[in-house]
Amino acid sequence: MGAGQSRSSNQLVVPQANQALEQLKYEVAQELGIQIPQDGYYGFMATRDTGAIGGHITRRLVQIAEQQLAGKFTR
Repeated sequence: MGAGQSRSSNQLVVPQANQALEQLKYEVAQELGIQIPQDGYYGFMATRDTGAIGGHITRRLVQIAEQQLAGKFTR
């Protein structure tokens, strides 16, 4: 990005990944036993719960990336 340009932390670099990330969020929340609000408002959720979901999503994305990288170098 050039000078003066910024990107919101909520804006996806690859917008096509939005649906997959949403699905991943719900899968992780279900695995952790955390209910995601149906109205999409997270203001009443405990910070601990939203942090746990985000942390597990990050771990899962790193794992996916590592598997893809490993696959590129083992062919």
